[in-house]
Amino acid sequence: MSWLDRLFGREVEASALGLPQAYGVLDLKRDIGLGLLSGGYATRSGRAVSERSAMSNATFQRAVTLISSAVGMLPMNLHQKLGDGSIEKADAHPVHRLLRKMPNSAQTPFEFKSYMQGRALLHGDAYAYKVPGVRGPQALWPLDPRRITPVQDTADFRLRFKYQPKTGAEKVYEQAEIFHLRAPWSSDGLTGEGLLKLAAEVLGMADVVDETAAAILRNGTQPGGALTHPKELSDAAVNRLRQQMRDRMQGAENAGRWFVLEEDMKANPFPSNGKDLEQVAQRKFQAEEIGRVSGVPRPLLMFDETAWGSGIEQLGLFFVTYCLMPWFVAWEEAVARDLLSERDRDSHYAKFNEGALLRGSLKDQAEFFAKAIGGPGAGGFMLPDEAREKMDMNPLDGGEGRRPAWKQDTAQGTGDA
Repeated sequence: MSWLDRLFGREVEASALGLPQAYGVLDLKRDIGLGLLSGGYATRSGRAVSERSAMSNATFQRAVTLISSAVGMLPMNLHQKLGDGSIEKADAHPVHRLLRKMPNSAQTPFEFKSYMQGRALLHGDAYAYKVPGVRGPQALWPLDPRRITPVQDTADFRLRFKYQPKTGAEKVYEQAEIFHLRAPWSSDGLTGEGLLKLAAEVLGMADVVDETAAAILRNGTQPGGALTHPKELSDAAVNRLRQQMRDRMQGAENAGRWFVLEEDMKANPFPSNGKDLEQVAQRKFQAEEIGRVSGVPRPLLMFDETAWGSGIEQLGLFFVTYCLMPWFVAWEEAVARDLLSERDRDSHYAKFNEGALLRGSLKDQAEFFAKAIGGPGAGGFMLPDEAREKMDMNPLDGGEGRRPAWKQDTAQGTGDA
């Protein structure tokens, strides 16, 4: 029996000492079984990635909640094209009510859009049952995408959705009964691919790296070097070393402390330091990988080493253009396909107002509206009341705000002359 066996009283694995190890024991129940039973994905790292495990990763959780809440808070309006070429909000249309006021009796528009966006992000698809109404759907009730199986009819290619509720028999919904939000990437053209599947390897590796760092800190014994002895330690020396281990080495606050040597023992410091033992670099790399698969810019994932303070407007533009815009299109086209009738599609369309995310400072907004409204010698492209509406202000009295500001100045100048 070696002196390590006598010191610890059992065979010691490298992980027990907080040392790097090239292999580990795979717990099928913990690492694979429970994850797969909860709808997870197996990975080469030996970890099954499920929604619960993925959302416990701080970077991934930040990315998912940021995208979901951004889509949820942005207004999506239903617009109508008039015969004279002008456009107005279709406030009276029942679909506008679903999008802006009350999708169902239990959720606000923010809650509904955030939930649907989160489901589509994680699982690739989000579904809602359309409660029939007189002029169209009167409510949209979300369904768990993990309980739905789309099936395409080989005769007419129409989709049907098999839904298995938590209790009761399976139900089959026709395509006309379901609002379906699909992720931008699809491998079969019918269902989307969610981040849980696309980023499974990244999330599985990140989970292993995080647990390795946690195990090093949890085990508590983090010596700053190794001890060697030319012969064999006496029982008394072994007992004293064991007491040192208990009294002076356990706990994160004692990381890096050295043993008191005796009987010609020698100390050899480990070449790695505490930062290396915690694998900070590897953890940071995995966090950056999650940022890549989600499309969220680094500063929005709280990587604060990036200087961006003076470029927040460009940061918002990047986020909207390269991360949110594909989802805007997915939402808008899903509304047209599933919520509007064939007749309404020719004259109505849904549109997100992403301007709420692109607003700069009050000074920037003032300069923008000044140019948009126009003035003497400079024609504008926005009516005064339109600008006031953007700032949540009431229209001007007497309908003056419905006339171009630069035309009003010209007319007044001509009258005075």
